[in-house]
Amino acid sequence: MDTPRIEHYRSIYRQGLLDDVMPFWQRHAPDRTCGGFYSFLDIDGSVMGTDKGIWMAGRTTWCYATLYNKVEQRAQWLELAQHGVKFLRQHAFDTDGRMFFTVTRDGRPLRKRRYLYSECFAAIALAEYAMASGDAAVGQTAIDLYKLILRYYTTPGLLEPKVNPQTRRLKSHGMCMILLAISPILRQLDPGNPLYEKTMDQAVAGIRDHHLKPEFQALLEAVGPQGEFLDEPEGRVVNPGHAIESAWFILAEARYRRDRQLLALGLKIIDWHLECGWDQQYGGLRHYVDCRGMPCTQYDHEVKLWWPHNEAIIATLLAHHLSGDEKYLRWHEKLHDWAYAHFPDPQHGEWFGYLNRDGGVLTRIKGSIWKGPFHLPRMLLYCYKLLEQMKPGYAEADQW
Repeated sequence: MDTPRIEHYRSIYRQGLLDDVMPFWQRHAPDRTCGGFYSFLDIDGSVMGTDKGIWMAGRTTWCYATLYNKVEQRAQWLELAQHGVKFLRQHAFDTDGRMFFTVTRDGRPLRKRRYLYSECFAAIALAEYAMASGDAAVGQTAIDLYKLILRYYTTPGLLEPKVNPQTRRLKSHGMCMILLAISPILRQLDPGNPLYEKTMDQAVAGIRDHHLKPEFQALLEAVGPQGEFLDEPEGRVVNPGHAIESAWFILAEARYRRDRQLLALGLKIIDWHLECGWDQQYGGLRHYVDCRGMPCTQYDHEVKLWWPHNEAIIATLLAHHLSGDEKYLRWHEKLHDWAYAHFPDPQHGEWFGYLNRDGGVLTRIKGSIWKGPFHLPRMLLYCYKLLEQMKPGYAEADQW
């Protein structure tokens, strides 16, 4: 990437983060009466409902603490991170140490899921806040929560199975992916502890040896306990966004370790899923595809969601920086151009989250249980920081 393009993209991502996306959430999401953050926001940021998502509270808190740690030590960001931590500690935990998925505005429990995603995002929120504030007690809570996640994930029978295990046993790609996402943050908080790299090694092995299927050139979302292929609609599901997200986590760990095998694995996953995920007719990334080319059973399989594009923009920029391969720069520009032509809301700010296949806006909401300040701010932050390190004609992996 030449110098003018480096500066062009750096400016877009930095300004988008600091002048558009984060100001939108800072204006509209904090609940100054009952604590925490509103989850349901209309197009202009007005509150549509007051129930609160716990995993979104964790994501939002992580975002503010990370901005404080990585961009600038603004008092407002630290205060908002503290605001989120307080709500999580007061209202998110059940008596067994696990966490709720949704609560009322004032923190009364509504729903608890069999998945560990609330705990995962709370762990990184608490860890990042502990590093920002120096609060050792919060840091220890983050470490303890991470260990609880691993205990529930690795102990058979602790989590309710999705299907009857006497009939069929399946495992999901999701936890491998999320452990690759959260473990580096806990490692930064708790350096020298081998637990985090051991966990990442196991997650990479699960993806590489079980979920990744060369015969389909795809990473499957659900496989048997030893990676067995299930030739049913559920077993053929490919989520290109999830696969690409896992791939850039693998690339980031390859960069940390200076590991060429991890680099090759991450690049292969990116290559396969850009190819199968890109909509040749309308552009953009499909939500789901079937690994055998059969019709998808998911009604939203052709919806274009904001977050796969966020993850693919990160992945292709990082792939280009590490490998120097121009094809990743071309993909980055292609993804960037399509996303920025369709998702941003020029009137009210932030991005729409859900588009029709042809790129038209499907719903005007800006916030929900699923959409909040996480994927987009993470993309903007990661990309602009990476671009600050990039040089024309430079491939970082050549130095390994």
